[in-house]
Amino acid sequence: MPLVISDASTLIHLAGIGRLALLKEIYEKIVIPAAVWAEVVEQGRGRSGAMEVEVARQAGWIEVLSPTNEPLVHLLKRDLDGGEAEAIALAIERQADLLLLDESDARKVAERYNLPKTGVIGLLIRAKRESRIASLQTELDTLRSRAGFWIAEELYQQVLRVVGEMD
Repeated sequence: MPLVISDASTLIHLAGIGRLALLKEIYEKIVIPAAVWAEVVEQGRGRSGAMEVEVARQAGWIEVLSPTNEPLVHLLKRDLDGGEAEAIALAIERQADLLLLDESDARKVAERYNLPKTGVIGLLIRAKRESRIASLQTELDTLRSRAGFWIAEELYQQVLRVVGEMD
């Protein structure tokens, strides 16, 4: 089973469109750092993702782990929020197979450490290719309208072409 670590935004956005379970279907288990748990479940109580992530942890397919390299976390927090910093630090420590993040600054930092990464759009493309969702366009439109996810129009059209939903 691959070691997949997620930051908060991926969980929140997938939960916002009712698709958090795709993570379980595709990866079986997800690891999140304590700062992501705090952001999504504790500070996010009553908002999208809080209840879903808590239920997933109780069901055993989301696990909370903390990175041990505090100096690295502190360094990463100069440019990133706590959840992103801990997710990247944990991915480095545990040699994660995949890191789930969407924020461009966090993705740039992950690239510096040569961490394999994807985000919500990449997950939805994979779900479409594996016939786990019927329409990528429907999911992206819902992501934009219901979850407040920003996606450039050029990227939107490009990913739809990639999966054969647009000429």
